[in-house]
Amino acid sequence: MEVEVKLRLPNADSHRRVTALLAPFHAATYRQRNLFFDGAESELSSKRAVLRLRFYNDDERCVVSLKAKAVLVDGVSHVEEDEEDLSPRVGLDCVAEPGKLGAVESRVLGRVRDEFGVKGEKGFVGLGGFGNIRNVYEWKGLKLEVDETRFDFGTLYEIECESGDPDEAKRVLEEFLKENGIDYSYSLMSKFAIFRSGKLP
Repeated sequence: MEVEVKLRLPNADSHRRVTALLAPFHAATYRQRNLFFDGAESELSSKRAVLRLRFYNDDERCVVSLKAKAVLVDGVSHVEEDEEDLSPRVGLDCVAEPGKLGAVESRVLGRVRDEFGVKGEKGFVGLGGFGNIRNVYEWKGLKLEVDETRFDFGTLYEIECESGDPDEAKRVLEEFLKENGIDYSYSLMSKFAIFRSGKLP
């Protein structure tokens, strides 16, 4: 179970202020491309699951993820997640021809085939996706991920923090934002849900 604090920043200015304040704690920046898939008969989405291929920094790395049963309440997300690395070349082939996902040797994709019944050349369909620039910071014992997510219909700014103690992580983060006069709100939807809705919340 992945547990994350998710706080939304209202605009680019708030995002710039947060990244400037956290600059001394910067650990990494990733340019991500997130692409999503379902079964041809909605076998995943009908069971509140989603399959994602995430490419990092111009396709130098690819990670396949299966997420299920996501719940987001008061800025804290709980989701079942299983992921593993995949060859970027194989991942790109599957983006071009989603049916190829049915033949890839992968523990995660094996679960999709076995547990959700998505099989065969025509078993998978591509849903599209979005880009994200993720800045990672090691700050006060927390790993903060500050995202600038670019959808076709607008840009979303968000802070994510995976934590075994999400209430404490949220308290520390909210205190930091309030002390610096930075507006924020609790995220109400996952990025995938926003993508599927076609509009910013």
